[in-house]
Amino acid sequence: MVQSKATTVKDYLAELPEDRRAAIQAVREVILENLDDEFEEGMQYGMIGYYVPHSVYPPGYHCDPRKPLTFAGLASQKNHMALYLMCVYGDQNRRMWFETEWKKADKKLDMGKSCVRFQKLDDLALGVIGETIRRVTARTYVEICERALNSRQKAPAKKAAAARKAVKQPGSTKAKKSSPHRSKPMSAR
Repeated sequence: MVQSKATTVKDYLAELPEDRRAAIQAVREVILENLDDEFEEGMQYGMIGYYVPHSVYPPGYHCDPRKPLTFAGLASQKNHMALYLMCVYGDQNRRMWFETEWKKADKKLDMGKSCVRFQKLDDLALGVIGETIRRVTARTYVEICERALNSRQKAPAKKAAAARKAVKQPGSTKAKKSSPHRSKPMSAR
C-alpha cells in the first residue's frame, strides 16, 4: 500500500497486514505519548499524519494553505514502513542530534531527508523517536518552518541583488568590452 484511501486512523490500521499493523501501532503509541497537545493526529496524504491544525497556525501549509502544517507522518509503503519527521528535515542541528542519538542506540539508520524507513519494529530506536517528538512543540515547529520559508524567500532576492550590483550601471566610466560581432553595424556584416 502506498497511499491509502482510509479517512480515519482506525480504518488505516484495519487495512494493514497484522505484522505491519502491530509495528505501525507501536510507533504511533510512542508518537502520541510524546506529542505536544497542540498537534493533532489524522489522515494526511494517504497516511497517518501529525500536524499543526489551523486553529493553532491559520496560514497552514505554505504550498496548500487549505491543509494544516504537517509535522510527522507514519505509513506502510510497498517495500517498507516509514516515519516522516519533518522537524528533523527542517533543522540541521536537530538532524545531527537525531543521527548521533540513533547511532548511540546501536541501530542502523535508513533515512532520506525526512523519511526513516524500516522493515520491522526492531529496526527502530523508539526512544530516540520519542525524544525527537517530545523536543518539538507545535509553536517551536511553526518557528522552524517560518524561518526556513523566510530564508528560502530571501535567498533569491539576495542573488538578484548581487547580480544587479555586478552589472555595470549606465554612465559608467569603464569601457564596455566589445564583442567582435557587435563592433560593426548590422548592415556592414
